[in-house]
Amino acid sequence: MRTLTIASIFALSTLPAFASDYQAAMAGYLETNIRSWAQSQVLVDAISSQNGETNAMAQADVDALDLQWRAEVGTGDSALINDVLNNAAADFLRAQVEASGGRITEVFIMDGQGLNVAASGTTSDMWQGDEAKFQKTYSVGSDAVHFGEVELDESSRRYQAQISLTIVDAESGAAIGAMTVGVDADSLM
Repeated sequence: MRTLTIASIFALSTLPAFASDYQAAMAGYLETNIRSWAQSQVLVDAISSQNGETNAMAQADVDALDLQWRAEVGTGDSALINDVLNNAAADFLRAQVEASGGRITEVFIMDGQGLNVAASGTTSDMWQGDEAKFQKTYSVGSDAVHFGEVELDESSRRYQAQISLTIVDAESGAAIGAMTVGVDADSLM
């Protein structure tokens, strides 16, 4: 039989409140600091353009791009990564990171397949389509938002929470992709 200490009982009883506090903080940060630029035309244009190239891709092609990306991470031969990091949308995203004063650790946008379109920095993989940040936003609808758990991010090497949301075409209102914003966990509380 396993016994619990008073400290462990207290820790377990406060976990939902702790998670709830972070959820509320992330929702507040989304509304006051991200919504104003999340649907910017430069982001919508970049996603729409890439969707024209990738919407008909088979899963095997998506997987091949993801493998290529992973092989390029940390090497000098990074053609695929460079395409995602060196475009107008990526410049815009880096400007948002800079303007946040350290609160945003990373930000990237994905197309309708879940492939990176633009990013403020190198992500650990290119295909986000198999992750909640994409599956609980783009696939759900135009107003979907997903708040991730606080965890150590491989790419930024910081404890962060991810706020993900669907990106929509303003004219049609249709979901075209998604965006994930990594927020420094300490700055949320």
